[in-house]
Amino acid sequence: MRLLVSLALAIWPVSGWALDTARGAVTVTPVATGLAQPWGVAQLPDGSLLITERDGALLRVSDGRSLRVNGAPRVAASGQGGLLDVPLARDFATSRTVFLTYSKRQSGGAGTALAAAELSADGRRLDNLRDLFVSAPGFSGGRHFGSRVVEAADGTLYVTIGDRGDRPSAQDRSNLYGAIVRVNRNGTVPGDNPFVGEAGVQPHIWSYGHRNPQGAGLDARGTLWTAEHGARGGDEVNRVRKGANFGWPVISYGVHYSGGTIGEGTTKAGMEQPLHYWDPSIAPSGLLIYQGDMFPEWRGDMFVGSLKFGYISRLDMSGNDVREVEQIRGGETARVRDIVEAPDGSILFISVGNGTVYRVTR
Repeated sequence: MRLLVSLALAIWPVSGWALDTARGAVTVTPVATGLAQPWGVAQLPDGSLLITERDGALLRVSDGRSLRVNGAPRVAASGQGGLLDVPLARDFATSRTVFLTYSKRQSGGAGTALAAAELSADGRRLDNLRDLFVSAPGFSGGRHFGSRVVEAADGTLYVTIGDRGDRPSAQDRSNLYGAIVRVNRNGTVPGDNPFVGEAGVQPHIWSYGHRNPQGAGLDARGTLWTAEHGARGGDEVNRVRKGANFGWPVISYGVHYSGGTIGEGTTKAGMEQPLHYWDPSIAPSGLLIYQGDMFPEWRGDMFVGSLKFGYISRLDMSGNDVREVEQIRGGETARVRDIVEAPDGSILFISVGNGTVYRVTR
């Protein structure tokens, strides 16, 4: 039965309030409140928002009202799994295509899945829902689904997948745990993926040796970057290269939660080094490389949300190294899950701690 009842959200103030940054004060305004474990956000051309809640709800929020969108996939909402990322296709204005990542129930547990569907003209339902990719076999653990999806300029899709808590699997290319996969818009494997035709290796893999990448985004040159959860210390920012091995769990700047060392140290030939790492861990989730006009002083900077310490990390990428130059924090930045650039150059971010989506403007 179609759900026709709009769910009222809390009323927010018409105007926002100031939040201090190193480049001056900005205005932060709540644009959706009363959310339950929000995970991903995207702005539609009409200014309304699509928001995922981890328990499986897809919401469209407009003018202070929230409507549950029908037709979202059934999810295995357990642990860190559920309904997760929700970017729009680059050609959304003509195709109405929305991408969704979620934890899909299957034999043996659940796996990260990428789906596509078309949003109806009235924004009330998803049509033609289909899976483009499902990581199989399923795994019984409820963690490390990764689950960001990024569309490249050529239309291919990068999907991040965590090691699912099975550390050695991130080095085993016969499965997809701890990998970034790349697929075409129809779900097929691109012929120029690095391991196509290699015996015993999953052809979807673009890079591997990742622990749990929950942030991903493109820079102005189209290069893919990720923010990844380490263990105890060692959260990483990585510039992703085709066919590269990012080392987990052989090398790491973190340690096990017991205090024991991980793998063989911090470096090994043939394994990539992070461009930046945090110690102590910040639990990074959501990554934006800003390219808009509203904040020209931030253009080219990276923004990463912290789930653990409640701030937005701003990182300078202008030199050979990536370095954190600011921690933007306030009452609004409680457990930042996602951060995206809106079409007008404003910035949207999700605070899980407040159950709120905020907009940052001048």
